[in-house]
Amino acid sequence: MREREKIAVLSIVGRSNSGKTTLIEKIIPELKKRGWQVGTIKHNRHGFEIDHEGKDSYRHRRAGAKVTVIASPQQIAVIQEVERDYEIGELISRFISGVDIVLVEGFKENAYPKIEMRRFGVSGDPIYGKKDNLLAYVGDVREEREVPFFHWDEIEKIVDLIEEYFGRA
Repeated sequence: MREREKIAVLSIVGRSNSGKTTLIEKIIPELKKRGWQVGTIKHNRHGFEIDHEGKDSYRHRRAGAKVTVIASPQQIAVIQEVERDYEIGELISRFISGVDIVLVEGFKENAYPKIEMRRFGVSGDPIYGKKDNLLAYVGDVREEREVPFFHWDEIEKIVDLIEEYFGRA
């Protein structure tokens, strides 16, 4: 395991419905097979709710708790009110430990290395280029540009690239 400040961070970016979540679902098992401990961050700019009316944790929050931790022997969830949208590095330092790499989905504006999803039927030019720390395009729209392209079924090759970039090849 790496030190907290040495956690590798890879951002999976792309337009809505381009396949970001599906790619992450495919990358995680391959990274795990190769010995990586993996964390993820999913950003949702529209907000979300994991706590539901009638549940004890919901009642705690409704009563005024700023932070609620739901714990079991198998998992922990933290529900915390925040005053602003945290950046990736802040989220990692506050909430993630014990991993070698964090795969990030949903933060379009960041300086971390990126893989951009490209999908036929999802309109628009590529969002990023090499100057934006783009490592590759992945999808079904071959991009003849300044970074490699992989079909989304070439998971081993994609993970080879990730390992090469982060020094674990």
